[in-house]
Amino acid sequence: MAELTKVALFTNEYPPNVYGGAGVHVEYLSKALAKLMHVEVRCFGSQHADGERIMVRGYPLWDEVKRNTDSRFSGALDAFSRSLLMAKDTLDAQIVHCHTWYTDMGGLLAGKLWGVPYVLTIHSLEPLRPWKVEQLGNGYILSSWMERTAMEQADAIIAVSKETREDVLRLFKVDPAKVHVIYNGIDLAEYRKTEATDALTRYGVDPSQPYVLFVGRITRQKGIIHLVNAIAQIDPALQVVLCAGAPDTPEIAREMQEGVAAVSKDRPGVIWIHEMLARPDVIQLYSHAAVFCCPSVYEPFGIINLEAMACETAVVASAVGGIKEVVVPEETGVLVNLAFNEGGFDLADPAAFEADLAAAINRVALDPELRARFGAAGRRRVEDHFSWDAIAQRTAELYRSLIAG
Repeated sequence: MAELTKVALFTNEYPPNVYGGAGVHVEYLSKALAKLMHVEVRCFGSQHADGERIMVRGYPLWDEVKRNTDSRFSGALDAFSRSLLMAKDTLDAQIVHCHTWYTDMGGLLAGKLWGVPYVLTIHSLEPLRPWKVEQLGNGYILSSWMERTAMEQADAIIAVSKETREDVLRLFKVDPAKVHVIYNGIDLAEYRKTEATDALTRYGVDPSQPYVLFVGRITRQKGIIHLVNAIAQIDPALQVVLCAGAPDTPEIAREMQEGVAAVSKDRPGVIWIHEMLARPDVIQLYSHAAVFCCPSVYEPFGIINLEAMACETAVVASAVGGIKEVVVPEETGVLVNLAFNEGGFDLADPAAFEADLAAAINRVALDPELRARFGAAGRRRVEDHFSWDAIAQRTAELYRSLIAG
């Protein structure tokens, strides 16, 4: 195969600006790829670094995209403008690899301008996130168009799960031979069980009492409102720790505030940590949780489940998307079924899902032997299947096949 010396990664999120799974993915993939080739990262922000193996260039917000327009459009317009800037800058990489719709158009344009193949990793799909209309208005139409236009002309597409691959083939006009499944990964040295508890004490969690943990953004996709609604049915012996920030909209922020206030009136031990925590603090929370809960209604992969499993924590999660390829039912955790109304992501019976979620949490968290067995099996599973080095090797093989072609 052709010699591969450099890749350019286009991304919205990159440290220190990481708020979701896609950002975590790019952070760790770039480090693992840097063992195999030179890496240039072009990202949203003001970052700048000239490392020996990784070079980082940030692209700040262009204020003009917010001027004299509907505020809901600024996100999509900002993504389009920064994608253009990323694409026009001189490129000496042999491959462009984009992450999320924010930079997909950058890959399409760079591929045409510099005559190199471009790859897209699918972390989520706009057609499967219709609730974003609440956040973006008609900007959602623009973001969906950018995603579709770039994807249907890509040289290769990486889906983070088998179910995401099926979604791509169902929703877009792409050659199945171009769509490859390469999972997310986990840093096994960093994410491991710790005995430290100072972060728990700092945030008001009693280390001597079992707790159920949620970690994620306040968004419809993550299903956190369903978990909040389930709290009334969760055994009061369990603390409920919600490590949840960055609400998508004022509406869901208000819904979250009202929901937590309502359940906290009659039940102690509901702890809401509003800010996004430093990684060592989150690892402490994972390590000491009786159970980690991922109630997502849409989840192409769900890297947070890997993080919990790596810390030897049992998982209760909704049976959707890539979660079903990560969490093994009755081996590393429990999957809770949910049904949707036809043609959307509105639950057909939210109360039933919330009751089943609470029942699964109670069953696992209140059985020390079961949760210990699930936790140990979860650690073994991530060690066997989800190391970043193995994922970088597979990604590099795909790059080589494209430049050889």
